[in-house]
Amino acid sequence: MSRLSADRIVAAHAVIEPAFKNTPQFFPESLSKKLGLELVVKVEALNPIRSFKARGAQWLVAQLQQQKDGARHLVCTSTGNFGQGISYAARAAGMRASVFVPEDCNPLKVEKMKGFGGEVFLIPGDFSQVRAAAEKFAAEQGAKVVIDGREAAIAEGAGTIGLELLNYPKPIDTLVIPLGDGALINGIAAIVKSRAPRTKIVGVCAAGAPAFEASFASKRIASAPADTIADGLAIENPEQESLDDALVLVDEIVTVSDDELIDAMRLVHAELGLVLEPSGASGIAALKKHGAKFRGGLVGTVLTGGNIAEKHRAMLAQ
Repeated sequence: MSRLSADRIVAAHAVIEPAFKNTPQFFPESLSKKLGLELVVKVEALNPIRSFKARGAQWLVAQLQQQKDGARHLVCTSTGNFGQGISYAARAAGMRASVFVPEDCNPLKVEKMKGFGGEVFLIPGDFSQVRAAAEKFAAEQGAKVVIDGREAAIAEGAGTIGLELLNYPKPIDTLVIPLGDGALINGIAAIVKSRAPRTKIVGVCAAGAPAFEASFASKRIASAPADTIADGLAIENPEQESLDDALVLVDEIVTVSDDELIDAMRLVHAELGLVLEPSGASGIAALKKHGAKFRGGLVGTVLTGGNIAEKHRAMLAQ
């Protein structure tokens, strides 16, 4: 049984800012023809932070505000989008946000985190060193460490995407969802499985970041280096809580290469006029690669973010 609550996902939808919810979800006719599928896309790149991450951050902050001694200083690690979500939600609640990121973090994401009031610390080394620096700082400051994938509220806030997909006029047979730390797919699956249990939930990992796929296959945490263009999928050490949720809620995991991610970014740009970051296009990459197994039913995917690094933007025109 999952720790995530369908009732709390419904409650989360009521408190998330209008700018982040009820996002476009539609049948993209030309893209569907290219993929040979009946497709629904949900666009999560057209909001103040250009990704879905504020949904979970706002629900977490709302719950902290209800606690008598709730935290007033949040510390997190991020490759950029989660840090934006925490910075945005904390600022709105009058909280302090400190975000620890790898020193090669996308400069666009760094500037946006700062713009939303977050303190950003660029840390050299691998992500374990980033995490260690964040935890040391939080202990010194008496702050709350927020780990994406560990906090149930983050997944439940992201699950409001699934609640909205359930309102599509036709029932969706399969949802193909990007899988980084697992909060997004687990939250969506929690609400969808509670109301449409026959819907198949498929996760998409980057081939260059195989840790979650390996953990899912072995049913135990398996760490692995991450080397992928998709920083939103670059998970080296999955959280146990997130893996436990996925083992209950997710039906299958597939992988896509960096070249397939780039092809998907180009395809979405050409057919929908949207600029996505690599992780944001991973669902389309999976449908292009594995589409044959999904034909014959209605398939949905989430275009999760559009904070594309400048060094990747030129790839859209190649």
